[in-house]
Amino acid sequence: MSCSAQKPPERLETNSGIAIAWLSDGAEPAPAGRCGTFWLGGFKSDMRGSKAEVLADHARASDRSFVRFDYSGHGESGGKFEDGTISSWLDQAQAVFTQCAPGRRVLVGSSMGGWIALLLARRLIEAGYAARLGGLILIAPAADMTKDLMWDKYGDEFRDEVMRLGKYERPSEYSDEPYVITRALIEDGEQHLVLENGLNMPCPVRILQGEDDPDVPWKHALKTYHALSGDDVMLELIKHGDHRLSSERNLALLTETAETLCARADQDA
Repeated sequence: MSCSAQKPPERLETNSGIAIAWLSDGAEPAPAGRCGTFWLGGFKSDMRGSKAEVLADHARASDRSFVRFDYSGHGESGGKFEDGTISSWLDQAQAVFTQCAPGRRVLVGSSMGGWIALLLARRLIEAGYAARLGGLILIAPAADMTKDLMWDKYGDEFRDEVMRLGKYERPSEYSDEPYVITRALIEDGEQHLVLENGLNMPCPVRILQGEDDPDVPWKHALKTYHALSGDDVMLELIKHGDHRLSSERNLALLTETAETLCARADQDA
């Protein structure tokens, strides 16, 4: 078991009054000129999952800094899950990144976290902080998920309940509790769509995608790949890979990819 499994989180108070739980592993503070990593989790996931834990272990072993957090309504953070939107979770990601994760970072986003990683990167670039980006690793990125993977995919019953009742409870194979998808989440997501207009990425991007992912199909990852322009964007399709990509081999690939991008950022510093 990773030693961080028992480590209590820090708390960051947001402007909305919600306490966001976050953890820092590895070198504290991040050594000058040494790139760290920043974790953005998925929809209804938390910061103590296997992928985040293996990155924390890697940070401690490689003298790098790793920062992770839980969105509101997730894990150890305050707030209600049903009150969350892409806007609020993006604002929280930016607050933790700005206040708790100094230096250059590789953003590592899983599923919905891949979408939020792209949105956070766009904000940083537009604000003149592109130099803080050492790269992006997008694991089964659910970019534009509220439209492409929910509204357009789930059918008439889903759309009717969302509009009429304000929410839809979708059974989950990952939890005993259903995923509550709200009208507010769907409507808010419209202002954050990135795939149609695309993004120009000034840093390396690596997309890790399972071939047999039932939640984020590989064709959606390919759509994300085509939406990203830049000199160094790669998509790795993993044979028989599922959505979680949490096998020993997949976790090794994740840490190897993170170290490669961090080492490259060290050389560019």
